Amino acid sequence: MPIKIEHDVDLQPYNSFKVKANAQHLVRISSISELQQLISTPIFKENKRFILGGGSNVVFLHDFNGLVIKSDEKKMTVIDENDDDVTLQVASGMVWHDLVMHCLKNNWGGIENLSLIPGSVGAAPIQNIGAYGVEVKEVIVQVDGMMLDTGEERCIKGADCKFSYRESIFKHELKEIFFISSVTLRLTKKKHKINSNYEALKVRLAQLGILNPTIHDVSNTVIEIRQSKLPDPKVIGNAGSFFKNPVVSLNQFEKLKKQWPLIPFYHYDNQSVKIPAGWLIENCEWKGKRIGHVGVHQHQALVIVNYSEASGEEIFMLSEQILSDVEAKFELKLMREVNMID
Repeated sequence: MPIKIEHDVDLQPYNSFKVKANAQHLVRISSISELQQLISTPIFKENKRFILGGGSNVVFLHDFNGLVIKSDEKKMTVIDENDDDVTLQVASGMVWHDLVMHCLKNNWGGIENLSLIPGSVGAAPIQNIGAYGVEVKEVIVQVDGMMLDTGEERCIKGADCKFSYRESIFKHELKEIFFISSVTLRLTKKKHKINSNYEALKVRLAQLGILNPTIHDVSNTVIEIRQSKLPDPKVIGNAGSFFKNPVVSLNQFEKLKKQWPLIPFYHYDNQSVKIPAGWLIENCEWKGKRIGHVGVHQHQALVIVNYSEASGEEIFMLSEQILSDVEAKFELKLMREVNMID
């Protein structure tokens, strides 16, 4: 059956910021064979392309004059299992939180700290999503997909994905030329490694009187914390955390600490620390501030929100002002976590 390519498609339902923008062309892909059909078409060959996941990490600056490729496959398969762990191959179009909930239902551990992160499974390795002391790279076995320039199917092992903080090979060398069709994860079935040392999570678990948390306790608490701090994109347009937490050397941090004794931090490795971007933004007095249709959320300075009919350009310009103010005050360059799509 030939693939269906749609034209002049409204992208507002496909981005969590609820920004109005149209795609010149859009195609939904449910298999590698459909993708192989697509790359032989004139529309594919003659247009710039953008691979769209769950739309929770993008801002369309204006209409996209090209082809948007969206994964619609949501299949999940157990490909290996023993007494200790289970290996899952998950299609890229599956909603990430649905996967987390399915795993918890089966008492499979490893991604419970990543509960309620918006977006699709295919986007998880691109961003190397992380939260509350865990990154998805810790459970990824491999990422499968196809090279859009050649049609070659490739399997990229987790060790070759060049994972780092919110980074991967898919954001650089393979950006927009590798279509992720599935992600393979290895999770525990027993003897789960409980990651509960992240400060906010540890404090809340203690408040709840949970001294020996299970993976279900961790997930429930993470969901509670996220819902208390982050606005629901179904209610108000946003993409969650808009900026990355800057990682600085120990020497640079000591200089900052002399000027700002109360500056919070987390140890990243033996040579560097991570500074919460939300604290930096809040200390530049952006928290709760609104300019026209856009603003910084009143409860979480990391989150930019679309209050009504904000354009992508308005969101971009607000982020530019925040970046400028943080650099002027702290001599630190923040990086956007959200992708600006031109």
